[in-house]
Amino acid sequence: MSNKTEAIVLAAGRGKRLDGAGADLPKVLRQAAGKPLLRYVAQGLGFLGQSAVILVVGYKAETVVAEFPEYKYAVQEQQLGTANAAACGLARVSADAEHVLVCCGDMPLISENTYRSLTRRHIDGGNDATVLVCTCARPLPYGRVIVAPDGEFVKIVEDKDATDEEKRVTNLNAGLYVFRKSALEHALGQITSNNAQNEFYLTDAPAIIKAQGGSVSALCLPIEAEITGVNTPEDLAFVEAELLKNRKA
Repeated sequence: MSNKTEAIVLAAGRGKRLDGAGADLPKVLRQAAGKPLLRYVAQGLGFLGQSAVILVVGYKAETVVAEFPEYKYAVQEQQLGTANAAACGLARVSADAEHVLVCCGDMPLISENTYRSLTRRHIDGGNDATVLVCTCARPLPYGRVIVAPDGEFVKIVEDKDATDEEKRVTNLNAGLYVFRKSALEHALGQITSNNAQNEFYLTDAPAIIKAQGGSVSALCLPIEAEITGVNTPEDLAFVEAELLKNRKA
């Protein structure tokens, strides 16, 4: 069985909550420390090789493609949620790929080591899905990873759908996953939009895979800064400061 892994990078968003210079750019082309956000993500995935990275583009797709002509891409025609975006990308994954890493193009702080660690855990564990988790005290509006008393993965709950009790959970979904390609393909066909956003959430996929007997694991890493996605001007300022600090280190 092949361990060939390809990556789907979700990069279709506009970034409506960002303002200032470049307000008409796709979110992933906003600059931080002199480079587009997506460039840092692409560099972190460099160990897979350029031909193994698929960019899912949407808003001003041609602008992103022109900036990153060396990568394959898929167009998400309608913004129907992360599961829909992943399905668009999955259509471009090579037939002989066994595993698929799915990540976000607006998270420039995730390191190559983190991408590698999650991929290694997934493959070495023989998993059908592996979720990156970060325990974080900051009140970030991220999904919560719910685990059973014995530590077994149960589900991911989006922040907007979480109960008050679930919101107190400090295990945050980092938005980074590795799936067995066949398991992801099967799960995507069963995801519904019955949620607060009326969107198709990729976060539902691990629980679907587990419910059907698949092996799902969570890797918890102390990478609080790394999991910051850029949604607001404050987020952009934070990641830029971190990138500059890392550059000096």
